[in-house]
Amino acid sequence: MSEINTNQSFAVNEQSNKNYLFPLTAMTTLFFLWGFITVLNDVLIPRLKGVFDLTYFEAMLVQFCFFGAYFIVSIPAGILVKQLGYKKGILTGLIVASIGCMLFYPAVVVHEYWLFLGALFVLAAGVTVLQVSANPYVAALGPEKTASSRLNLAQALNALGTTVGPYVGGILFFGTAGTLAASAASAASAESVKVPYLMLAAALLLIAIIFAFIKLPEIEAHKEENNAAVESRSLTQAPHLTMGVLAIFCYVGGEVAIGSFLVNYFGEAHIAGLEEHAAAALISYYWGGAMVGRFIGSALLQKIAPSKAIAFNAFSVIALLLITIFTQGDVALYSVLAIGLFNSIMFPTIFSVAIEKLGSLTSKGSGWLCLAIVGGALVPLLQGFIADTVNIQQSFFVPMICYVFIAWYGLNVVRLANKWK
Repeated sequence: MSEINTNQSFAVNEQSNKNYLFPLTAMTTLFFLWGFITVLNDVLIPRLKGVFDLTYFEAMLVQFCFFGAYFIVSIPAGILVKQLGYKKGILTGLIVASIGCMLFYPAVVVHEYWLFLGALFVLAAGVTVLQVSANPYVAALGPEKTASSRLNLAQALNALGTTVGPYVGGILFFGTAGTLAASAASAASAESVKVPYLMLAAALLLIAIIFAFIKLPEIEAHKEENNAAVESRSLTQAPHLTMGVLAIFCYVGGEVAIGSFLVNYFGEAHIAGLEEHAAAALISYYWGGAMVGRFIGSALLQKIAPSKAIAFNAFSVIALLLITIFTQGDVALYSVLAIGLFNSIMFPTIFSVAIEKLGSLTSKGSGWLCLAIVGGALVPLLQGFIADTVNIQQSFFVPMICYVFIAWYGLNVVRLANKWK
């Protein structure tokens, strides 16, 4: 039996360092998959808007249903994973997500928008269980001091999914739209949604079968109930976790809000004056920067304290947002695109430091953090209000405020974590 670190919060049963490569490799497939699934919403929204002749508000219910699932399911998912363990939690998430994908078939047949929303909620519920299971599990597969590095490497594969997802989804959803007669366009569009999600359902079930037969290390310290010093305390007494929940809320909200406004922002005459299709093509640089940054961060975080990395990147984003707000032309355009590079390490690094030293409460803490992903539904609404009442460029002050809090968290998380000792 190998004990991985001195405080035993990351102890792994009967595993040695040389055995971590296979389970980590297996887990990266999950990170890629849920990144791919999540970013498909960006392609699904315009498709469903056209099929059902929706208003923009109605079309945005896609994101509300998806991110709303995180808010509703995360805490129950944390309890579920605590009872079943990480492997069974992963299997549960894969099966639920597969069911959600299969529900797109009756939604297409019946041709009702609310059925698509219901399918998305079930799909997102499964993805939520996957996140609650996989993030702390990857963090635990090795020394605690390199947990942020491992999560960043796994999240780099997630970013790869978000980078290729819109391209693949665009081909699958829109590939034959131009050849359709106008009278058949609506039905054919619905059909184009059905096949990709049935393919995803099959892929999720196949991965579930594979995971059912592979052996994954047990995280003993996350299972043990005999640590009275930890169990006697509530998670509300862990300030590094509670503030981490707010930091995740701010990060996801800021990232999604910035990405949601890029097309309109690039269309402004004093920025680039681009048509929608040309502006949309530039968004790949925003998400691609996040992917590159996570690979770089995975290496650097083996030598740099995670708290310092969070603070440095948050201050960098704040600087870039100020440039975005107060400049014009190419400077404003490239500054906002560069934010993706510094966004890269935020989520996995905040996540890993927030669950540090939680021991057997780790899965519950993970549920709290995944709940905070609801920021992706709320912060863009606030930015939209400011954009409507002032202007789109000034609206970027909203995500900037989010990053101010993240910078504070990076500067103070070590002190907060010491209060939990």
